[in-house]
Amino acid sequence: MTPEQMRDASLLELFNLEAEAQTQVLSSGLMALERNPTQADQLEACMRAAHSLKGAARIVGLDAGVSVAHVMEDCLVAAQEGRLRLSAEHIDALLRGSDLLMHIATPGDANGQGQVADFLQQMSRLLDPGVVVAPAPAAVAALPAPAVEPPRSPAPAPSEVPATAPATAPPAKAGKRAAEGAERVLRVTADRLNSLLDLSSKSLVETQRLKPYLATLQRLKRMHGQGMRSLDGLKSQLEGSGQNPEVLEALAQTQRLLAETQQILQQQASDLDEFGWQASQRAQLLYDTALACRMRPFADVLSGQSRMLRDLGRSLGKQVQLQVEGDKTQVDRDVLEKLEAPLTHLLRNAVDHGIELPERRLLAGKPAEGSIRLRASHQAGLLLLELSDDGAGIDLERLTRTIVERGFSPADTVAQMSEEELLSFLFLPGFSLRGQVTEVSGRGVGLDAVQHMVRELRGSVELTQVPGQGCCFRVQVPLTLSVVRSLVVEVGGEAYAFPLAHIERTLEVAAEDIVQIEGRQHFWHEGRHIGLVAASQLLNRPADLGQASSLRVVVIREREHLYAVAVERLVGERVLVVMPLDPRLGKVQDISAGALLDDGSVVLIIDVEDLLRSVEKLLSTGRLERIAPGAQGARGASRQRILVVDDSLTVRELQRKLLSNRGYEVAVAVDGMDGWNALRGEHFDLLITDIDMPRMDGIELVTLVRRDQRLQSLPVMVVSYKDREQDRQRGLDAGADYYLAKASFHDDALLDAVVELIGGAQG
Repeated sequence: MTPEQMRDASLLELFNLEAEAQTQVLSSGLMALERNPTQADQLEACMRAAHSLKGAARIVGLDAGVSVAHVMEDCLVAAQEGRLRLSAEHIDALLRGSDLLMHIATPGDANGQGQVADFLQQMSRLLDPGVVVAPAPAAVAALPAPAVEPPRSPAPAPSEVPATAPATAPPAKAGKRAAEGAERVLRVTADRLNSLLDLSSKSLVETQRLKPYLATLQRLKRMHGQGMRSLDGLKSQLEGSGQNPEVLEALAQTQRLLAETQQILQQQASDLDEFGWQASQRAQLLYDTALACRMRPFADVLSGQSRMLRDLGRSLGKQVQLQVEGDKTQVDRDVLEKLEAPLTHLLRNAVDHGIELPERRLLAGKPAEGSIRLRASHQAGLLLLELSDDGAGIDLERLTRTIVERGFSPADTVAQMSEEELLSFLFLPGFSLRGQVTEVSGRGVGLDAVQHMVRELRGSVELTQVPGQGCCFRVQVPLTLSVVRSLVVEVGGEAYAFPLAHIERTLEVAAEDIVQIEGRQHFWHEGRHIGLVAASQLLNRPADLGQASSLRVVVIREREHLYAVAVERLVGERVLVVMPLDPRLGKVQDISAGALLDDGSVVLIIDVEDLLRSVEKLLSTGRLERIAPGAQGARGASRQRILVVDDSLTVRELQRKLLSNRGYEVAVAVDGMDGWNALRGEHFDLLITDIDMPRMDGIELVTLVRRDQRLQSLPVMVVSYKDREQDRQRGLDAGADYYLAKASFHDDALLDAVVELIGGAQG
């Protein structure tokens, strides 16, 4: 490549950057002028943007760009001087010109090739309706291709330090003003930024390793001081006993040497403390700066959205205005890029489904122009987006009919659903309230795609509405994918981190508050029951809940459901730099990434959605283990434990009360599967089981018990309504030690059988 070619390629790339910035100014300004065509500041801004692009296009030799920008500038100057009042037709044409300039500035984009002549003729008609001006040959010539085309994609890979200065110097008239207060733009690849953030986080961890050395020096200083005091005492004793002067002199010399080393040790400890503090401050500043380089204002994702809403509204015959709050809210660039598609879906949905036609709005007492409000804010380490409209809201009766007609749920079930449950159907794949497919909607992929993309960002989306007044979507996503605020816990002697975005709260639950309902463990908190699972089972770690009388649990939320995960220890809240797992590992179950703690140790970050799927899988297969903290220490060694397995609540409670009143410790299970889980996790002296039960009957349970080497000697009693001899024999053949028919059941019969098998209650 010749130096001339390199220079041309660089200029074209710079012109492309300036075109991106200036066409955004044009789009936003023209949108404002459509509402108020006489705004002097907006007219000035748009005119200067067109003027700057004309000069830049002339520098790089793009004659087509010069012609387009020049005729746009003429139109805007005429509006400034009062010779022309901008109408909707003028705004349409100027917006088309803005798009055309972006096509011209994009290397390899042929969309602008055949449109320049048509645009110039259109603008000529608008500026002077009585004259048709033929375009100059230079304007309609094929767009020159650069010698070397710089790479470009719709979503640029490089991150950019936020800046508004054009990359190419504008004309001298505006150059000085543009240079004042503007930041230079520096293009850095995303990979390099990620590497910088990774290195800065590791340097921050490394500075923490100085703390143990400082603590050791402090301990040595204390021990040194104790040694000197001991020598002082020894010297006093020797002086009192008339010891040889040579010995006293040697002791004095030793004391002087120790005093010098004490001073050196103290100075070194002080220097190390100061160095450690300064190093940690600089490392923290480096880390914060590297992280800030990844952050961009939320406004970056909004470029073109106002224009899109305006064009969509006009195509549907609606008037729509977008109002944005919090556009300077800082968000990670990766999050912004992934938010663009779902945000576009929601905005298009608001225009198409929410905002009514002007005549209907006027009949409803609303202004003809619909309003869509988008608010961005920070909340507990998350980005909160609230998108609301003042449209018609959701017709719940129509929604109910659609759910039934399309077979999503039967009518009697739908009739009992709450509004929140009905609205959740809008997020299902293939669901749409539109009867016909249009260019805008009707295929039922909008809100389903939104929910899918938001969940990929580890976020959530909620919909609320007021009939006749509009809808509101609340989207919560992390501010950054590079850093995650987490609660670090200990499970099986290893550190794990739960992202705070998924945590409802942490609790300490007393062992006696844990109850068994339908084969699952629960406890009650603030009027609702919360399912309880052991993190050790989910993460395949050895269980070590100790002999404590209570459990430490992390309550996580999945929509309206709450689950409590029992852990060994709550370490505390940490801000972790996310370190992706080696791609060769594939998807690690229940784990999303790794990170380093302050001491350099590794912590695994929990994939909460994957973890909840693991919980459901364990529940559906009946393999959920029972949690019993301190069970062995709590019960006396002399008390016999009995497990009662029966699907009848009445029979279970009757047997439990009879046996408890006689002094036995009794646990219950609702079916054979639940009983088998209990037997594997706890110690029992006797099993009492029914035969006919769901999931696993009593015969299967007894068979499993007799096959298990650990449980082979466990006494088993079968209590069943089946009183036939063949049923009794079947139970005994399976391995039961005693068969008692419920038909002849009475208190003494059960208690006598228990005493016969394991003896009377002790303790």
